[in-house]
Amino acid sequence: MSYKFLYPLLFVSVLGFSQNLEIPIDTIITTTNTTKIKGQIINYKAMTGFQPVWNTEGEVMASLYYTYYKRTNNNKGNKRPLIVSFNGGPGSASVWMHIAYTGPKVLNIDDEGYPVQPYGVKTNPNSILDVADIVFVNPVNTGYSRKVKLKNGKYEDDKTFFGINADVKYLASWINTFVTRNNCWESPKYIIGESYGGTRVMGLASELQNSQWMYLNGVIMVSPADYKVLRVGGPVSSSLNLPYYTAAAWYHKMLPSELQNKDLLDILPNAEDFAVNQLMPAIAKGGFISDREQNAIAKKMSYYSGLSEDVILKQNLDVPNHFFWKELLRDKTGQTIGRLDSRYLGIDRVETGNAPDYSAELTSWLHSFAPAINYYIQNELAFKTDLKYNVFGNVGNWDRSNDNVREGLRQAMAQNPFFELHV
Repeated sequence: MSYKFLYPLLFVSVLGFSQNLEIPIDTIITTTNTTKIKGQIINYKAMTGFQPVWNTEGEVMASLYYTYYKRTNNNKGNKRPLIVSFNGGPGSASVWMHIAYTGPKVLNIDDEGYPVQPYGVKTNPNSILDVADIVFVNPVNTGYSRKVKLKNGKYEDDKTFFGINADVKYLASWINTFVTRNNCWESPKYIIGESYGGTRVMGLASELQNSQWMYLNGVIMVSPADYKVLRVGGPVSSSLNLPYYTAAAWYHKMLPSELQNKDLLDILPNAEDFAVNQLMPAIAKGGFISDREQNAIAKKMSYYSGLSEDVILKQNLDVPNHFFWKELLRDKTGQTIGRLDSRYLGIDRVETGNAPDYSAELTSWLHSFAPAINYYIQNELAFKTDLKYNVFGNVGNWDRSNDNVREGLRQAMAQNPFFELHV
């Protein structure tokens, strides 16, 4: 058999499938669906695609990928509540809330939160679609969202997107466009933020109200990360870890039997009281604390954390969370515990050290979520693209300066009598 014509044919075939990877600027795919929530049949449209973001010159500088679920069998029309949902990171796609909490589908995982194969999704009986329409938004470099080349062939500077205030500014503009396009100005409007999304939605509350003239009905923060406290060090940041240590130690049965035999919700208030009224001032004293007080605090801290007094004293009462993840089970099983969910267990190369080799919970979640969201978007939402879905995307050196989102939230609440805050 002769192969002399095969090589040109292969060359032509490769050329036929080779093309530049383009970012869709403004496109949408719509599917119709039905689900059941609390025994009620819910008909809805799922609309997924890209909506642009413009710079001050009116040029498209980025395009954000989103998914919008709109219930169709209701009588409220465009006055139905709208919830705009964000995850955090910064740099996280809007995937965790989308297919694990509030969307009409949830990923397949077992009762312990580990992936189930074949990967995929199933009906979410706890979705909020029965009471509100939802749009899941992916900021720049998360999901499929990307920057777009300007007319001069260059991209908008990273500082336009990657910072506490920059993030809030362009996302508020995007929300305004979305609400206008979808005729939702009469709708009660809420925003949800998870983790860093807590910081994001605090800032958005003020930005939407004062720059977009959009008055919200409420802000919902899910496990919010407050960057005035989180990982900044010092007595407040350090002592507020203690109740979390109590909860994790209780789950792994590392507390004294007196506490271990109680319900977690019964012992947490005491751990919180100790953290604020005793541990916080003790850490603030630094080297001026007496040996007697330091030993007493270490004993009480051991009682509420499952760590030994000796280890706590060697840390001068200031136990970093990465050390806690490594230390809690060191002498029991040698395993580490997860960061974002400390029920998950990890196995390090060696049992010594001050921090885990990896985040046990995050690796499990990525194993579960990445296949599920890629499958779901392509097969059930019918959106096709060669872009990579960034569960986590590169957001550069995130600018945390001028963090005034707390004050922005306070002011938005003060000015708007219809505003509700849920944590």
